[in-house]
Amino acid sequence: MGSGLRGQFAEDFKDGYGCWDHYYESDTLLHSLQVLAALLESPVTQDIICDVGMPVMHRNVRYNCRVIFLNRRILLIRPKMALANEGNYRELRWFTPWSRTRQTEEYFLPRMLQSLTKQETVPFGDAVLATRDTCIGSEICEELWTPHSPHVDMGLDGVEIFTNASGSHHVLRKAHARVDLVTMATTKNGGIYLLANQKGCDGDRLYYDGCALIAMNGHILAQGSQFSLDDVEVLTATLDLEDVRSYRAEISSRNLAASKASPYPRVKVDFALSSREDLLEPLSEPLEWKYHSPAKEISLGPACWLWDFLRRSQQAGFFLPLSGGVDSAATACLVYSMCRQVCEAVNNGNQEVLADVRTIVDQLDYMPRDPRELCGRVLTTCYMASENSSRETRDRAAELARQIGSHHIGLDIDPAVKAVVGIFSLATGKRPLFAVHGGSRRENLALQNVQARIRMVVAYLFAQLSLWARGARGGLLVLGSANVDESLLGYLTKYDCSSADINPIGGISKTDLRAFVHFCLEHFQLPALEGILAAPATAELEPLADGRVSQTDEEDMGMTYADLSVYGRLRKVAKTGPYGMFCKLVSLWKDVCSPRQVADKVRWFFCKYSMNRHKMTTLTPAYHAESYSPDDNRFDLRPFLYNTSWPWQFRCIEAQVRRATKGLLREPRLRGERRLPAALRSRPRFLRPRLREAQVRFGSAGAVPGAASLAWVAVGTWGQSPPLAADSRVQMVSRLLKPPCLSFLFLVN
Repeated sequence: MGSGLRGQFAEDFKDGYGCWDHYYESDTLLHSLQVLAALLESPVTQDIICDVGMPVMHRNVRYNCRVIFLNRRILLIRPKMALANEGNYRELRWFTPWSRTRQTEEYFLPRMLQSLTKQETVPFGDAVLATRDTCIGSEICEELWTPHSPHVDMGLDGVEIFTNASGSHHVLRKAHARVDLVTMATTKNGGIYLLANQKGCDGDRLYYDGCALIAMNGHILAQGSQFSLDDVEVLTATLDLEDVRSYRAEISSRNLAASKASPYPRVKVDFALSSREDLLEPLSEPLEWKYHSPAKEISLGPACWLWDFLRRSQQAGFFLPLSGGVDSAATACLVYSMCRQVCEAVNNGNQEVLADVRTIVDQLDYMPRDPRELCGRVLTTCYMASENSSRETRDRAAELARQIGSHHIGLDIDPAVKAVVGIFSLATGKRPLFAVHGGSRRENLALQNVQARIRMVVAYLFAQLSLWARGARGGLLVLGSANVDESLLGYLTKYDCSSADINPIGGISKTDLRAFVHFCLEHFQLPALEGILAAPATAELEPLADGRVSQTDEEDMGMTYADLSVYGRLRKVAKTGPYGMFCKLVSLWKDVCSPRQVADKVRWFFCKYSMNRHKMTTLTPAYHAESYSPDDNRFDLRPFLYNTSWPWQFRCIEAQVRRATKGLLREPRLRGERRLPAALRSRPRFLRPRLREAQVRFGSAGAVPGAASLAWVAVGTWGQSPPLAADSRVQMVSRLLKPPCLSFLFLVN
């Protein structure tokens, strides 16, 4: 079977979902048809059933489709039936799902294809292929993840081989989910499952990590690489179709359901995947899936993403402000890891990688052998010292640069800082001071921000001209090094060194970054990382105390990085607001924090988060690796102007704290019907409706009405004195009950 069925290793001809609004363009449809025509004509595709992905316009509706063809004839166009429309994906923006299950229509081929295939129409819809020896069904990406995947009904109808061309991006600790879905599908229903996943950067924040696999009857028979610089990977296995039939035969519950299954339209294909000679072929044996640790995933995924950006942007390398802390050290290690992978790929004979690296370094006979030597060509690091910088961080940065081999620059930004502050003093007659010198909080923060923003200006200047100064061609991509936790809280200066071209660690937590740096210390033999890990995290923007650091990140933030990760996951993954987060943390932290302490922590986080949310609108494009990324552009769509006091939500929290401190049991969070709030019942009679049903129903209520996400307020017969117009009554009640999270429907008579 491995020589008889081929799956295209991407969901679309272009960069998968990365086409975005280009799907609206007729050019995209035209060029997809042209590529399909080239594949149909190619001798490489002869005598192989090919399954490729492309957008197709049918009756003026765009569908995301699989086009299945054999020997210059299109067998079936299978439109996608479940579209990915959450998180990073917006398929419903460009495509329409095919909703007619087990039905097909005629699709009239464009003239450029008719002349090749000698076909005027082909089947379009939800059907399967019946060859001389088996039955094949196609499942598309998201359909595997739905509650009732097509493979269930296909399998019950006798489909033995399922193909799935997927565009599933990398997220830390996600690989097991794909493997579990496929093995469970074939465990319950039997069958052979071929999963091919896209590889490489999508031209945006996502990296598709491959991980192709072949499974049968709940066992993995072949595993593709999860991260690789190879553009194409071919995965094969030799399997016996009789194993599927015998496996299914003894599952009586499956057979009972199959006897009542509705049939799929079958497209007959005069072709066989097997032959008599195959009887002598040795069968593939089951294997245990090999998972990477999260630290190793970080060492591979973002490094491959950096390589794709570097070669496709046609720049000559990277520029990294190296501070001597964990975050910038982790970013430097990712570039070093990229260099290791490039050298390994070239050593393994990858000619595409060799051609790319020669273009980047502008040397046609260059042969990368040593990662340190390559790193010196493609990475420039720079320590930008100020009067607030310590000798320790300067030395740690220089030593790490030496060990990875980067071209390192040390410079002093104090003259620029003094010049900028001097301009302000000349214009205003005032000279701001740091807090330790008697300055206010505003002065202290402004003086820190000046240093941070000057570093950004210097970084871009050197990125553009440092190679010119060394007599080399090209420019450098500026790398950012703000982690996902700092971005979530907004613990960064807007338009400082966090403002870069790309950020390989912007979707990774501080905890995972420290684990990754430990991994590099052990596996890359970089002893300089030991001192970096032992040092406290600090921005070094305030004056030193007796030559030592007087400022640490966690003291500045008012919370630990570990707590920030918890807040981030509850906010995004668990989808809790302030009140919901408090309720969960009271239970989660009951052994270490009192309800009052939990309330104070939640309030502080949401005040800081909402105050700094505007910074997410200018966040540097970052590698997406975490499910709680605050990326405002694509993943985490929220307002950036908040009422930072969260009055309604914080009052709800305070009410629960008071109940807890009195020793009263909390009311359950989920309630049915509640009486009108006391705030409304206590008003004068003309503001109190005599309700036919004096109740308020809350869709998701807590112990107080503010926990509701949707409320239906039924306003019945009003008192007669003084008479008020209906719209005036609505406005008055709105002012009484005005939490920003509620929507009210007033029924006035």
